[in-house]
Amino acid sequence: MDHKTVLGWAEDVGCSIQKALNVLGGKWTFLIIRDLFEGTKRFGELRKSLDGISPKTLSERLKELERNGVVTRTAYPTVPPTVEYTLTKKGRSLKNIIKEMKLWGAQWG
Repeated sequence: MDHKTVLGWAEDVGCSIQKALNVLGGKWTFLIIRDLFEGTKRFGELRKSLDGISPKTLSERLKELERNGVVTRTAYPTVPPTVEYTLTKKGRSLKNIIKEMKLWGAQWG
């Protein structure tokens, strides 16, 4: 095995995994994405479905996901303001990963 191969993967694949973890690695991130697969949600709906998440953490994760192009935030000029979150095409492309993680967790978790 040459020095550029790690665990049977080329080094550039390892870099790709690191890139994915940079976007998705935060605590709660996958659960937020999982909930958004059900459709557009408001902040309060997400907070209610993610038992134990603080509003600060949820806000931070949503901002990170928006910065990374995984989630779209839409604010409506209502009183009080209404904000909705939806997965982008990039976010929806994670469906198979989420599904495989769910299956793995059911078998090995």
